[in-house]
Amino acid sequence: MAIKDAALHALIEPVVTAMGFELWGIDHLSQGKHSRLVIYIDHENGINVDDCADVSRQVSAVMDVEDPIAGEYRLEVSSPGMDRPLFTLEQFALYVGHRVNIKLRAPFDGRRKFEGLLAGVEGDEVLLQLDGEEYCFPIEGIDQARVVPQFGS
Repeated sequence: MAIKDAALHALIEPVVTAMGFELWGIDHLSQGKHSRLVIYIDHENGINVDDCADVSRQVSAVMDVEDPIAGEYRLEVSSPGMDRPLFTLEQFALYVGHRVNIKLRAPFDGRRKFEGLLAGVEGDEVLLQLDGEEYCFPIEGIDQARVVPQFGS
């Protein structure tokens, strides 16, 4: 986790937790002088629009006081959804046996995007089975990862 993301996480997590939710993860996407801050929240009973609105109001108040992001940004609060993003090794471990999309920060074997079966987590690496081979990707080398929803049997 980058230093700025860690600072945002430390600022936002207590607010989300105090409201009875789990902070699943944060995406801070810079887009020129505008940026987007997406906060993913989760709860064992699910998340609804009112939950997102309530968390958005509380986090927005803290962000206005602390002002950790320079310039303008748009705040979005969302459930992780069925194609949930994976941010931590613990989250990857929860989805062993599921298909995942992984986008790397730098190319490996000439490519950055991989989709395969999440085979496990070893140390600080994510194991992915793809085309009969197993790949090990260090967590810090993963730019984005999402669970691929499976429908039917």
